[in-house]
Formats: sequence, structure tokens, C-alpha cells
Amino acid sequence: MEEDQQNPILKEGFLVKRGHVVHNWKARWFVLKPDTLLYYKYDGGKRDSCQRGRIMLTDCKISCPFLEYDNRPLVFKLQTKSSAEYFLEACSREERDQWAADIGAAVEKLRPADSPTTSQSKTTGHQSLQLHNVSLNQVVDSMYDVHSGIKLTSHNEQGSSYSNCFSGSAVVDWLVFNQLALTRVEAVTLSSAVLEEGFLRPVGLRSVEAQRSHGLSEQFLDDSTALYSFSENFKKRGSVKAETSLSAIELSGKVLKRGYLLKQGHKRKNWKVRLFVLRSEPGYLHYYDPSKDDISPVGGFSLRGCLVSALDDNGVPSGVKGKVQGNLLKIITQSDTHYYIQAPSRQEKMDWIEAIRGQS
Repeated sequence: MEEDQQNPILKEGFLVKRGHVVHNWKARWFVLKPDTLLYYKYDGGKRDSCQRGRIMLTDCKISCPFLEYDNRPLVFKLQTKSSAEYFLEACSREERDQWAADIGAAVEKLRPADSPTTSQSKTTGHQSLQLHNVSLNQVVDSMYDVHSGIKLTSHNEQGSSYSNCFSGSAVVDWLVFNQLALTRVEAVTLSSAVLEEGFLRPVGLRSVEAQRSHGLSEQFLDDSTALYSFSENFKKRGSVKAETSLSAIELSGKVLKRGYLLKQGHKRKNWKVRLFVLRSEPGYLHYYDPSKDDISPVGGFSLRGCLVSALDDNGVPSGVKGKVQGNLLKIITQSDTHYYIQAPSRQEKMDWIEAIRGQS
């Protein structure tokens, strides 16, 4: 007990980690202590008792966001005193920033009292422009988000076809809808700065001509026929072809909630970490494999007419396989398919149940 008081748990939860030798991505359970960040493997719905690794936090440097992984915009990087690098991916921008802030706070507390204070959290990209406390870097990060960012579509302009792009008016609509700009005029100003910094590039005659011949404030066009795409160094997950393999209506709803949860398989009954995304209007719950660079979910279902309930934490409920116990919920769809899901905490379980009931 004394050791626990001296080395308490500051934060814990799922993150996806890149391997050191084989650069694959796997979900791990991370535990933040005052001087270390530990990570464990989940097997059969339970955390391994033995840790898989330890990251020493003394003089650790944090890069957040770390945007060099084109297909993974929610990554942050830790570099230890010995120059070892760890690349970790969170389930959302908010989770990523919170992990980075909590780790950064732990790093600062480990500094000697007479050591000069330096910021450990670094961000990439231009941050001089601020509109209502939103940095340009955060705006780009949000636009690039694979689940709730700007959708890539195909367009035709004057007989030419362009794929994996979006119109200027779609960008403005998205910025205003997500409250990153209060008016369309502000959204155009913001979009022009993003274009100027090279995060976006013009596609087609109208947008190219506007960038060539107009001043900075008029380079970005709020027009459905002016086309733009992410720059070549921003290769968003998937493509128009991959997206259209699913119903466009399924993925058109607003993202209400997302997070890493454990799901029991239907055939093998094994437990795997999945990224769950809850959408509204229409209400759908999709789940993704966080180890793969794919915009397409591995599964999902409509929430219309579904039933969701918490399962008893005493013992292993009927229908659940393995040694998993606690923080379980069950969803029965309108077609009578049963899903068993485990949340990382009781509070998370209740939050998901409430959110899903709101859409069923």
C-alpha cells in the first residue's frame, strides 16, 4: 500500500502503439505513473499481469500533434532521454491532447527545482493565426480527421474528372458547422491561411486561377465549383473508391462519441480492441480495426430499434466467453444480432449506454 501511495496511477487507458522492430500498430493498455509510462497487452478481455514495456519520463520530450504519419493524424511522439522514440495514437483529438498534457505535466514535475523550465509539448505546423482560440494547426488536424473531417469525393469540372477532393463551399460549410469559424467570411479567411501554408492545394481551373491571380484574402473561393484537396504530403486514409463501398448514408451522420472498447467476436468469441464511432442522424455504431490504416469500418449497425443494457459485474454473464469480467454492455439490434462490449471503466460503460440509447 505504501508503494502505491508513492507511485500512484495518474491516468490509464487504451492507446495504439507502433512496434519498434516490426512497425505494425497494436492496441495496448497504458498506465501513467509519476515517473514512468507502462504498457500492457489485453488478452481474452483481461489485462496481462506483466507489463510489455516501460517508458521513462525523466527529460522526455513530447511532440503533439505528430503529423508525419500521413494515415494516422491522431499520433503523438515521445522521445526519451536515451533518444528512444515511441509513437502512440489516441482515439480522438481531445484524447490525444489530454494524454500529451498529462504526460507533459508528469515530465515537468520530474525536473530539478533549479532547472530552467522549457515547454515539452511541441506542435508541427503554423500556429500564428488564432480565431476564437483555435490555432491553424488544430484546424488542419480537425479537417484531416479520418472519421469526422472533410469527406473526400469526386467532382467534374469543364469535362475533367477529379477524385479525392472537395469544393471550397464544402470546406466553408464544414468549418462553420464544427464552430471553428462563426461566419462564412471568417471561414474563408481561415481557409485562405490553410491554403497559404500549403496544407491544401487547388485542383481544377477555377481554384488554380484564383490562387494565381488574387490577393491572399481572395485566394480561397467559397464556391461549389472551386475544387481543393489535401497536399501530397497529406495522404488521407482510404480513397473515394474505398468510401463508396459502404452506404454513404451510414457515414453521413455527425460523430457524437468515439473511443477504444473491447468487442467479443461473433464466431471465435475472442476479444479485440476496436475503435467505436457513434453517429447520429442517422444513428449508426461502427467499429474499426485500429491496427490497420483503413477508413472503412470492419463492422457496424443501425441503432434504430436496438436495445442496450449493462451486464452484471458479478461473475461472467451468459453469452460472454473467456475470463472477461466487469464493465460489460450488451447491444441487441433490430435484426436480433447480439453484441458484447467491454468498456475500460464503469463510467465509460454508462456514458456509452446513455449515448447509444439517445440514438436507438
